[in-house]
Formats: sequence, C-alpha cells, structure tokens
Amino acid sequence: MSSAIFDVVIVGAGIVGAACADECSRLGMQVAVVEQDAVGGGATAAGMGHIVTMDDSDAQFALTRYSQTLWQALRLELPRDVEYEQCGTIWVAADDDEMKEVFRKRAYYGQRNVPVEVLNSRELECLEPNLRKGMAGGLLVSEDAVLYPPCAARFLIERAQSRGAKLYFGATVVMLGGGDVRLANGTVLSAATIVNAAGTWATTLTPGISVKKRKGQLVITDRYPGFVRHQLVELGYLKRAHSVNADSVAFNVQPRQTGQLLIGSSRQYGSETKHVDFEILSRMIERAQHYLPSLASASAIRVWTGFRAATPDKLPLIGTWPPDSTVYLATGHEGLGITTSLGTAKLLAAQLTGGKSEIPAAPYSPSRTTSLEHAHA
Repeated sequence: MSSAIFDVVIVGAGIVGAACADECSRLGMQVAVVEQDAVGGGATAAGMGHIVTMDDSDAQFALTRYSQTLWQALRLELPRDVEYEQCGTIWVAADDDEMKEVFRKRAYYGQRNVPVEVLNSRELECLEPNLRKGMAGGLLVSEDAVLYPPCAARFLIERAQSRGAKLYFGATVVMLGGGDVRLANGTVLSAATIVNAAGTWATTLTPGISVKKRKGQLVITDRYPGFVRHQLVELGYLKRAHSVNADSVAFNVQPRQTGQLLIGSSRQYGSETKHVDFEILSRMIERAQHYLPSLASASAIRVWTGFRAATPDKLPLIGTWPPDSTVYLATGHEGLGITTSLGTAKLLAAQLTGGKSEIPAAPYSPSRTTSLEHAHA
C-alpha cells in the first residue's frame, strides 16, 4: 500500500474541482486531484457553459456576478478551444406580465452596476429575427458569456499541474475523512484539507450533506450560423426550471462558435439512469420551437444527459463540513457550476488561508444544511 502527503487533496476534476486545484496551487499549496473518469466529465459535460449573472436571491447574485468578473479577467488567457464568447443573454418576455419581470430585473441589476438594456418588441425582433413574432420584449444582459465547459476544466487542471499539482486519474475513492483519502487500489492520500468536489457523488463520500441529483438533457444541432445571436432564455425559466421538486422544461438556447445551437433545458428529480427520457425531451424541444418556430426544420446531431448536484435553497455548499474539520465541501451548484466555479475556488481558498474573501462566505456554508433539512422535511 502506498501513501503520499499533500496540503490539499481535491476529489473530483469537474470544473469546480479544477478551479479549486488551480487556485490552491496558485497560492503555493501542494495539491492532489483525484478523478475516477475524465477531466470535465459528469455535470461539467452536461452543462450549457453559460457564464450568467442570476438573481434568484442576493446570495446567488453575489456569487454569480463575482464569478463572472473572474471569468472576464481570465478570458485572454483561455485557449481557443474553450470558445469563450461574450454574446450576452436576452431574457425573453412573452407578454406584459413577463415585461414586469424585465423591469424588476433591470432595477435590481442597475442598482448593482450590471449593464442591462430593456428591449421592446421591435428591438427584440431586430436582434433575434428567428424568435416568434409578437413577443412583448426582453432584457439584454450584455456581459453574460458562453464557453465550452470540458475544455475550460482541462485548462484549469493543466495550469494547476504546471505548478506541481499531482493528478490521480482513473482512481476511485472508497473513503475520505479524518485527513485521509483512501483509493480503491489501497493508496492513501493524506492532507490537512480534503475538498469534496465530487458533484452528485459527494453524498456517497460525505453522507448527510443536503444534495440531490437533478437530471438534465441537452440537444445540439447541426451548424446554422447566425440563427441566434445571444443566449436566449424565457423569463418563465425562473419558475419552470428552478422549481425545487417538480420535473420541468424551459426555453434556453445558446449559440456556439461552431454555428451549432445548444438547446436546453430540463430538470428531473428521481431519475437515476443516464438514458434519454423521450417524453421530457419532446417537451423540451416543443418548448424551444414555441419560441423559435423555424427550429422545426433544424437537424439535431446529438442528445445527452447528465446529473447536477442540487440543494434545497439553490445555493452551493462551500466550506468546512462541521462533523469533520478536515473535510471541505465544494458541491451543490446545480445548473450554475460553470459560472460559479472560479468564485467557489476563491471562497474556499480564503477559508483555507484565513484570507479575506471578496464576498461574504456565510450564505454558502455547509453548516446551514441542518436547518435546510428540517425546513424541507
């Protein structure tokens, strides 16, 4: 049986674990990363890659906006295959009631220095002529961006590796805690800090944390350059895709640099298989065609699924796990892990070093999960 000692052992090389490895190595820590499959697999490969500011809560806004500014600062260092593009998001309002939400969001973002622009029906049609005619308008959030998540995770891991981080690929963790990570082959990795960034598998490694699997499906089309120019999201997305318990679909379409369209989104609880759910898929495509009628003539070339780690209050778990002071959590990001990965890494590293974080860490503390479980029991 072999053993090794590090400052930090990170379990999971999705984009959150990769970002944590990058930040910890940047601060001079001796880092190990354990991944049983591929870098940027799992939920990272099932994400749309939307770098988006969200406002379901003040805490969600703080983390998404902070993280977005970190991505903006990093963009010039990203390789071309990360496909970072600041295309902006248009939140599409179908009727006058949804336009009220447009004006609410404008006020909220405006008070927090996020550039936004209200679009009337004519302006929306001019920017996105393939949208169904007769929409009420929308909100353009110009600093939102998209990227290709698996390559972004690979970039972060490779940068950590260039600073001396050691990677254990194809390694299955059978136990973590008490300062040790034990692998299936008998290897023991010891560290003062163990970061559980295993996404939906985090609950297997750290029982008792308040995270559930939420299945999602994505479709990518053939190449149709210019068909859409911005990430398009229905304002109904907030109630459709973010309901805590019910299965849901919502209109969410993203342009890729290749000219392809990435179509979402769906959320399901209770489905444990990776198989495509054709009833949900049909509803998702029907919803997309409701907003983009000419999608009906487009060709899909791939459909796939993935599982996101969701918490009851839609905020991730970032920080020490109270029952074991050596274990830190970086999971529960659900559909915002791509956006919030860099902010998560900064918050975590500040806790490890005793440094000051740019935003308050308390809203994401795993210690809140006990009250969450009681509230949702």
